[in-house]
Amino acid sequence: MTGSLFDEPNDFPRDHLAARLRELAERKIFIGGSSWKYEGWLDQIYSRDRYLTRGRFSKKLFEQECLREYAEVFPTVCGDFAFYQFPTQEFWDRLFSRTPPNFQFAFKVPEQVTCKVFPIHARYGAQAGRENEAFLDAHAFREMFVRPLLAHREKTALLIFEFGAFNRRSFSGPAEFLDRLDPFLAQLPPEFRYAVEVRNPELLEKDYFSCLRAHNVAHVYSAWSKMPELRHQIAIPDSATADFQVCRALLRFGRVYEEAVNAFAPYREVQDPNPEARESMRVLIGRAREDQHPLFLFVNNRLEGNAPMTILSLVD
Repeated sequence: MTGSLFDEPNDFPRDHLAARLRELAERKIFIGGSSWKYEGWLDQIYSRDRYLTRGRFSKKLFEQECLREYAEVFPTVCGDFAFYQFPTQEFWDRLFSRTPPNFQFAFKVPEQVTCKVFPIHARYGAQAGRENEAFLDAHAFREMFVRPLLAHREKTALLIFEFGAFNRRSFSGPAEFLDRLDPFLAQLPPEFRYAVEVRNPELLEKDYFSCLRAHNVAHVYSAWSKMPELRHQIAIPDSATADFQVCRALLRFGRVYEEAVNAFAPYREVQDPNPEARESMRVLIGRAREDQHPLFLFVNNRLEGNAPMTILSLVD
């Protein structure tokens, strides 16, 4: 089903969206995408002529430089890339140099910190299927991830610990997980905001929320294939655990990642509008306006097909 808001990508009101997002950012409501290197946003967010080499579009130039143009529209972005490795100081310096002073990044913490047992997958090599000795290792997190970011803390709004779905091999139940999580959160460096994103619905109970609240760590309201829909998470009385809110709108409930990629790539337009998710995000925006606490809201292309159009629907 096609749900494009406009007949052609060129009709997209880029300047209008940028102005609305700036207004919201001034009220500490930061809305952006999950990553930014999408050629499907050309002639919408990105100007094709900025990425020409000898008269032809250069994918390499686009991927190197499009963050600068992204930051002309959006005040924030969530960087998933850090989940797969500990970036070097040189990488961080180069990344931050491409954005204006008031731009705000959120980063997923490397899975070397959040993965209890490495999945059986080729990219894990000899580690596949093995226990992760660095799981929730506060020292490794501080030295390998936080330390290189300290020079850029003014632009680092948030660090997210994403925990994939645990099975019985990893933990017998929520209590055992929280016994590991609580002392780790107690050791987090104070320079940054932190949030926890989980993929086990059974964790969404009082003890989990109390653990996060004790450390002013936010629960990430996550739209994900196997998590309760956003409206249900928001309705949980104890779910607001910090003096800021975080939402990642990633997938429609019941739709797996690969299905969304196959259905929506290259992400040029909204193809499957999700009114319930949109309304839930509007509720969070309204809550942030009312309580004047910061909100960091990130929309993925794989929610509806095109994150900029989804975001436009939230702010108009």
